[in-house]
Amino acid sequence: QLQLVESGGGSVQAGGSLSLSCVASGYTGKIKMTWFRQAPGKGREAVASINLGGSLSYVAPSVKGRFTVSQDNAKKTMYLQMNSLKPEDSAMYYCAAARSWNVGWSSENSYTNWGQGTQVTVSS
Repeated sequence: QLQLVESGGGSVQAGGSLSLSCVASGYTGKIKMTWFRQAPGKGREAVASINLGGSLSYVAPSVKGRFTVSQDNAKKTMYLQMNSLKPEDSAMYYCAAARSWNVGWSSENSYTNWGQGTQVTVSS
């Protein structure tokens, strides 16, 4: 069974940086891995995505230029480097996986597995 474990969340001041990791296990074949975030009272927002073992990646306009998504296929891990953090980046960050590369990256409905989430809090 595919499992996802996120880590790296915490509290930082505005302008600071934070790195998140998501490790996938218990699966075979190809997966797409995507970071979502959810602030209180809001829906989940797709942040960034990779095809694990592939070359395509996506970053949402709201974080483009500040966040970078990367991967280590050997470690089955997706990373999110977050720089120049703003208070509006505060959210629970979730890792999601789809068991195909051929799905829409930003739709929650594309994903069958979700991690437990890691909290990111940015103070002003």
